[in-house]
This record gives sequence, structure tokens and C-alpha cells, in this order.
Amino acid sequence: MTQNANFFLSLQQGIQSSPNKPCITGPDFSELSYAELENLSAQAANLLKDIGIKAGARILVQTPKTSLGVAFYLACLRAGAIYVPLNIAYTLEELDYFISDTEPDLFVCDSAKRGALQDLFSKHAIPNVLELDASGQGSLLDQLKRYPADHEIVPVATDDTAVILYTSGTTGKPKGAMLSHGNLDSNARSLFEIWGWQKDDVLIHALPIFHIHGLFVALHLSLLGGTSMLFLSRFDAEQIIQLIPQATVLMGVPTFYTRLLKQEALNPERCKNMRLFVSGSAPLLEETFNDFAERSGHRILERYGMSETGMLMSNPLDGERVPGTVGFALPGVSYRVCDDEGNTVKPGAIGTLQVKGPNVFKGYWRNPEKTQQEFSDGFFITGDMVNEGNDGRISIVGRNKDLIISGGYNVYPKEVELVMDEFAEVSESAVIGVHHPDFGEAVVAVIVPSNPDQNLDESAMIGALKDQLASYKVPKKILVKDELPRNTMGKVQKNLLRDEYGKLFS
Repeated sequence: MTQNANFFLSLQQGIQSSPNKPCITGPDFSELSYAELENLSAQAANLLKDIGIKAGARILVQTPKTSLGVAFYLACLRAGAIYVPLNIAYTLEELDYFISDTEPDLFVCDSAKRGALQDLFSKHAIPNVLELDASGQGSLLDQLKRYPADHEIVPVATDDTAVILYTSGTTGKPKGAMLSHGNLDSNARSLFEIWGWQKDDVLIHALPIFHIHGLFVALHLSLLGGTSMLFLSRFDAEQIIQLIPQATVLMGVPTFYTRLLKQEALNPERCKNMRLFVSGSAPLLEETFNDFAERSGHRILERYGMSETGMLMSNPLDGERVPGTVGFALPGVSYRVCDDEGNTVKPGAIGTLQVKGPNVFKGYWRNPEKTQQEFSDGFFITGDMVNEGNDGRISIVGRNKDLIISGGYNVYPKEVELVMDEFAEVSESAVIGVHHPDFGEAVVAVIVPSNPDQNLDESAMIGALKDQLASYKVPKKILVKDELPRNTMGKVQKNLLRDEYGKLFS
């Protein structure tokens, strides 16, 4: 008989190693032990079985961050269902696309948004809807209480899809990256080993759990180790400064660290119990790295990954952490750096990073053509431009898809441009990322008006965009030009726009 490759089995070992230890604690949520977490996940898995959710069914989840949300994610793993986390900022138009693309058997929504979503649920004839609000209450909790706290773990193969993560695309339509149970397991175990996870670690978890950083990197390591999390509903620099003496690990995006540097209480004495500060999801400035080391006495460990691959590179736990680099390939990850023709370049030369390993996703949901385009000889083409040092250390030097990373979230300009170009006032648009002291990059739109004599209402346009795009995709500024700069082939030269407006927020 084939061995059950369900990733929950790996997590269960950590969960059952610390049944009485708090899994979730902190000021924002009631304390939840590991035994209670496992019981909730079993009850929720039985609920899924009772309403007819079978292995491979898609479950869309757009809820606030809660303890029960963690248990429900585990329940989906146990049941062999495919968990599809959605950013809480997604609008009705964006949700319409995700529902159409996945055809879910269940949608779990915020109780406060149920009324606004009902027409969408009816339009797509979603067979099951459950609710979970910011306090952890709702029909999901009410119903799972009726079920026993024991549930078999549904057998799955290593390559069976566990999660679909949607990533924005250059064509404007998000793509669903299918991550298997084997992908999740290999990446979690690798990070657990190289970051030296310890039984007494306490993680400050201030990340959202609809994103790979908070859902996989942070959550999986804590569960594998059976260690406690100071589980916070959101990032608040003042709150985290107060909690740091109780913790040993913090995982965050660069914005976390720029905001912590503004806290006068940040000093080596306050951070003396901390073992590890990790940064990812966006480039960490060398200035931030150095300032934080001086103020806290700790050098931030920067790592690099993607929704399609999990983590790929990491600076070392023991050894030199070089600012401006993302370190070395994780165990089991193979890579090559290639030119535009696909030829491998020598160390020191800039090229596109291609990767292969047990953590690399199996493809895009219902999109075999795009999947084929993104792989070459078994290597996934990341689209990131890198420089490989002679020692194998990788530095990200650019992105060849105009990707913007704002506050740790990926924004592809084309998706925003497609919406903006629908406005009657806009003849054409170009969306760029420019340096921002807090978010790393800010989304900025440069437009050519349909009527040069018309005065455009920037605030009204931004308000209209907020109805159609998640808030982090909405431009912080809309600028007007008579025409967009183009090369001889007619392509918009966004590099010139970035140069022109690069100091907009300085």
C-alpha cells in the first residue's frame, strides 16, 4: 500500500509532541493549546465530510485572521481538500474571477461581508457557504461543535494539490499556483533544519495567513516544532516592541523593520532573548539592515522565495549575512542563471534565475499553456534577474516582468492598467513602482487623458479603483502626461518614467 503523503501527518507530529503547550497566545486572541487546535481541526474535517466535501474539492477562504482559521486550514489538509486562501482586500470583481476559475464546493467568508457577497454566491451557485468573523465566531464555529474530535487523515499522494495560491500575472489575470503536499512538506522541513528551530522558540506571528509568508513559512515551522506563537491580528510596531522580550523569533517584511526602527524602545537589551529576525517578501535595503543591526544588536536574516516555489534561498543561520543578498540555495534546490537565450552564464554575470526542486509547484491551475511557458528542461523560470557570486551567494538585482512589491505584496502593472484603461477619461496608462520609505515601493499610475482640456479628479479615480482592485494594488498617485515615452518599437519605456518620478515620495 502506498504511504499516505498528507502533509498534515508531518504537522501532527509537532502538534502531538506538545499537547498542553499554548499554540496560540498573546493579547489579541484567547489562548489555544495544541490539543485544542488538533481537536478543532478534526471537528472541522468531520464537518467538511458531512457536507459532502471530497478530496480534491476547492475551498475558498476569505476571512479575518483567527485561531479557528488556522484550525480550518489544517482541517482542509486532513480532508484532502484544496485550500484556496484569498486576500481580505480582494473586491467583488476580483472574487468573481476566483470563484469562476476554481468552481469551489465551499466558500468561507467574513460574517460582516456575507450580505455583500450573497449575489456573487447565487450567481455561481456555490453549494456551501460558512462564516467566520474577526472574533472567531460564526456558522463555521457553530456547526463544527456538533462533530467528534477524531478524524481519519485522508490518504493523498505526494503530488496531490494541497493549496492553490493566486499570483498576479503579466496578462492581468491572476494565475493559481498548485502547491502539493510534497511541496509543502519538503520546504517546511528544510527551513526547520537550516534555521535551527528550537523547542523553546516563541514566534511573533504578525503576518496575514492568506499569504505564503504567514501561512507557510511562519505557521508551518511553529506547528512542526510544537512551539508557541504570539499570534497578532495585524502588525503594530508599538505592540511588537512590548512583546519582543517574550519572544525568540520574528518574521516580517521590510516594512516591519522600518517601522520598528522608529520605536525609541528598540535596543539590544530589549532584544536580548531574540534568536532570529527574518525578512522576506520584498527586498531589504542595506540601510535598513545596518540600522537595525546597530539599534537591536541583531543582523536580519534575509531569505527569498515565491508563491510558486516556497522558499528558495536563505542567508545562513550561522555565518555571514550579507546585506543586499538573499544567501544560498536551500538543501535540495537546484538552480541556474541564464541569459535571454537560455544559456547558463558565469558567476558575476546577470541573468534570469531558474530553479528546480521538491518545493517547486506542479503548475498553474487549469492553465497548461502558461505552465509550459514557465518551465524549461524541468526548471521553473522565476523571472527574477540575479547575480551569483563565486561562493554561490545570490543577489536579486532586478525583475524582468515589471513586478512591483509594495509592503510585501506583489502587484503586476498590467492588472492595474487594464482597469484604468476602462475609464472614459483615460486614453492609456502606465503603472510603475517607485521607491517609498515605508512600503519599499509604491504603485504609481501615469496616464494620458482622453481629453487634454479636462481636469481629472485624482481622488475620484482612486476611489473608483478601490471598488475594483485590492487596496494594495491601487495607485498612491495618478500623474498626467501628454504622452508616454516609447522606444522605436512603440513599447512604453517604463524605466524613463521610474527615473522621472523616482523621488516622488522622498
